[in-house]
Amino acid sequence: MRGTTYLTALLRQGAPVLASTPRELPPEVDDPEPVAAVRRIGVMATSEVSSSSDPLMVRATRYAVLLPFVYRILVLPVVWLWTLIGFGATPLLTAITWVGVAANVAGVWWVLAVPDREGRLTTALLYADVGFAVATSLLFTVTVPPDLFWANGWIPLLYLTGTVVLWTICRGLVAGLSLAGLSIVLEGGSPWLGPVDEVNRFEVASFVVAAGMVLVAVASGIGFLVLVGLGTRLSLAIGMRLGQSAERSRTERVLHDTVLQTLEAIALTEDGPGRLTRVRAAARVQARELRRSLQASDPPTGLAAELAALATDMAREGLRAELAMSDIGDDQLSEVRRIAVRDAAREAMRNTIKHAGTQEVVVRMEERDGGVAVITRDHGVGYDERVRPPGFGVSESMKARLTEVGGWCRIESHPGRGTRVTLWVPR
Repeated sequence: MRGTTYLTALLRQGAPVLASTPRELPPEVDDPEPVAAVRRIGVMATSEVSSSSDPLMVRATRYAVLLPFVYRILVLPVVWLWTLIGFGATPLLTAITWVGVAANVAGVWWVLAVPDREGRLTTALLYADVGFAVATSLLFTVTVPPDLFWANGWIPLLYLTGTVVLWTICRGLVAGLSLAGLSIVLEGGSPWLGPVDEVNRFEVASFVVAAGMVLVAVASGIGFLVLVGLGTRLSLAIGMRLGQSAERSRTERVLHDTVLQTLEAIALTEDGPGRLTRVRAAARVQARELRRSLQASDPPTGLAAELAALATDMAREGLRAELAMSDIGDDQLSEVRRIAVRDAAREAMRNTIKHAGTQEVVVRMEERDGGVAVITRDHGVGYDERVRPPGFGVSESMKARLTEVGGWCRIESHPGRGTRVTLWVPR
């Protein structure tokens, strides 16, 4: 698909192109500044199509078939009721209507509940739908009484239009037009196969309307496909921008919590015979933390165990942490929340080392308000929050980190009375 524009590929191949996930998109696609809709749509339509597809996106493209399914589930009973009350309906037409409705309900259930990793069942479903639509149209044509031919003919026609929309969405414009041509042939040949004795102006007008509806079905399928396709590409571009921003924030936090802390610790280390040993110990601790951040996460061991390991690491930097842990089943916390609390607690303890003028801190974990709270408390010099604004460590490494996982961070400090940091996340 290299060199093919997104809109061209979408029209040729249909819904599978929605799963295309390029590594980058033109900046105009997700430009937050006001941009003319025509320009933004043009950039999306002419963007290149990637050969790589995300497995989740592939599975999500199956949801596109829900439109024609729901359309037939809603329309067929209404038209059948109109036919029954106004003209009468044959038993065969009634059977076609409700078997068709049941089949489409089953199709909706299948799309939503049954995974189809390789797409074989989807292909089988498409061909089965065509077979049912063509078979019912022919069966109706050769069995319906003359006085019910045109009124009852709406049911097979509407089912055919749903099939045309389905194939247009799933297989593209060529498939949709091909099936539309087959439908028009069926509609055009029905008067000669059916009970109509003479084709007059009324029959010709009815055929024109039927052919027009089939072509409208193609246009509707293409319109739906293009709108969903452009919306998907816009959402993908926005997601990529937000993901890059989140990754940049994560990298800044990792650097702040590891490399920057080590450099500051080295700079603050006093001269003396043990200086090199202390610098090496701090470097080893930070190297281990940085490696943990860059590699896959360790298996969850519970927040209490994480805090105990953190206290051991802080002891190598000269901080004595007294732990008070409640047995609250902290292993129920998700990994992202556990890591967020652990890293925020590390930042709070490092702030004690750097700013509190004390080498002792109390760390307590307790259950609170349906979640888990971790409180760090020191009896250092404290500070006036109104005079000293929060720095990067407080605003990003602590508060923002917890906010992202649905929690919060509260800092209470007063000159001469120490600092209390409360970290909370929901279960």
